[in-house]
Amino acid sequence: MADTASNGHDLFEIMRTTRSMRRLKPDPVPAALLNQVLEAGTFAANGGNMQSWRFLVIRDAAIKSSAAAWYRKAWHEVVGPRYRSGGPAPGTTPERFARMLAAAEHLADHLHEAPVWIVPCLAGPRGSGSSIFPAVQNMLLAARARGLGATLTTLYLLHEKEAEAAMGIPEGQHSYAILPIGFPMGKFGPVRRAPLSDVVFENHWGQAWRGD
Repeated sequence: MADTASNGHDLFEIMRTTRSMRRLKPDPVPAALLNQVLEAGTFAANGGNMQSWRFLVIRDAAIKSSAAAWYRKAWHEVVGPRYRSGGPAPGTTPERFARMLAAAEHLADHLHEAPVWIVPCLAGPRGSGSSIFPAVQNMLLAARARGLGATLTTLYLLHEKEAEAAMGIPEGQHSYAILPIGFPMGKFGPVRRAPLSDVVFENHWGQAWRGD
């Protein structure tokens, strides 16, 4: 936990180093840290400030095991083969891509071992998630600030009804992700992203952003 808060007040450093941490230790997450992460979620912007979000915290081993079986099925039968049939993302070497796939497969096979899941939900018909994903990002950043590893994953939604039933999510509510959270096995480090010149336009589509 030495890395817990060395840069806890530098938002930009936290954003630069909030990688997807898919390999997590089984050690319990202290309630005080978990409460900070959850509270950060409630600080997020949401439509009309209606705060219709609900956050299901799952620590029960049997529930995690039951829901994780559907996640594992989605990875091994659909998502994993799809990734392997394609190539690396822009700016990613084949070696890094292979490491990412290995980490993603580790998560699929060990998701149930993460000490805690946060499942963000919204009431009503499934929508774009514009009133829940800001909360998710807040929680990911808060987890990083407190030395916790986490990742946002949605592939279990390939078996949405079965996985949500396993998690006990009632009719009229929809989950939008699973955030497995725990102390990371690896180290935090900088994210790798394409430069602004590749992804930002100025005034007209396709016109390069000059940044001046």
